[in-house]
Amino acid sequence: MANSYKILVLNQISQAGLKRLPAEQYAVGKDITSPDAILVRSADMHKLDIPASVRAIGRAGAGTNNIPVKAMSGRGVPVFNAPGANANAVKELVIAGMLLAARNLTGAMRFVSALDPNDPEMEKKVEDGKKNFAGYELAGHTLGVIGLGKIGCLVADAAIKLGMNVMGYDPEITVDAAWSLPSQVKKAHSVSEVLKNANFVSLHVPLVDATKKMVNAQTLEHVRHGAVLLNFSREGVVDESAVLAALESKRLGSYVCDFPSPHVNNHPLVVALPHLGASTREAEDNCAAMVADQVRDFLEHGNVQNAVNFPNTVMPRESGFRIAIVNANVPNMVGQISTAMAKANLNIHNMVNKSRGDIAYTLVDVDSAVSQPVIDSISGIEGVLAVRYLPA
Repeated sequence: MANSYKILVLNQISQAGLKRLPAEQYAVGKDITSPDAILVRSADMHKLDIPASVRAIGRAGAGTNNIPVKAMSGRGVPVFNAPGANANAVKELVIAGMLLAARNLTGAMRFVSALDPNDPEMEKKVEDGKKNFAGYELAGHTLGVIGLGKIGCLVADAAIKLGMNVMGYDPEITVDAAWSLPSQVKKAHSVSEVLKNANFVSLHVPLVDATKKMVNAQTLEHVRHGAVLLNFSREGVVDESAVLAALESKRLGSYVCDFPSPHVNNHPLVVALPHLGASTREAEDNCAAMVADQVRDFLEHGNVQNAVNFPNTVMPRESGFRIAIVNANVPNMVGQISTAMAKANLNIHNMVNKSRGDIAYTLVDVDSAVSQPVIDSISGIEGVLAVRYLPA
């Protein structure tokens, strides 16, 4: 009989994702106790007492700042996310943001909404006022993309199709992203180089120590006069005080972001949206389905794909008896694990071992059933964080 699993849901997760967890095998809900996994969107888990039963956390989105990733790593728990699942939604909003800024649409809409529809002079006032909102077209202008992951690549491609010139900067671009990047994108070597040359600058980086306040007073000294800065990444990747100073000095033309704050809200040169980047039905469905599939594959087979704290580790089943082991990334762990299995007369059919930072992860298929004393023996090896036996 198939194993049964319990999934705690902390937010409203799209049914497109939850339906990928078969009801006969998975109990899913907001009142689950002793869950095997947690699915979450924006709920803050930092102060949550996460049960010891939890073997995985799935974030139906890209950012994981609301999850105690480091603490979960120490417990041997992978934190999955859904990179790229909301990429098209964000791409479309970035294009909308560029048009809002280039065509002065927010100011124009405020002007029209302030007109009295019963005023007989309304039509004349429209004609007289429209000259204040004259803008410019995107074609022929240069877009700088900082961060060339899935979203950045899609934004670059869309801009090229609109007739824009595109330059990109990403010191840690992946091989997959490099293959996806349109050949017309000119390579930049620094944030400052992008700011110096681009009419529009769009940020698409995660919020980590290296990217906090990446756009600041120093880098903004290089910005092209009148440029538009777009931030659909994370609020913390820009220094808002520096951005406001650049707007006041007319160095920046406008700031378009997805993160309203007391500092930028209602500023005449700021367009602030209420975190709409992934707020489409399609994006929510895609994120939920992607992360549900990943959590299910991990729980049932131990495979890891798109975990922010674990190495990608996938091994096709070649045996009905599998062991998944999480351990500190230190020497001789695989040797000790293999020795423990050999002492129990277990023949290793297939094995894969991967590491990422301080974490190492091993999947082992053996040719016969594994007893609890063997699991206990492996669990007792110094540095082992978690062991799961996954019979088919």
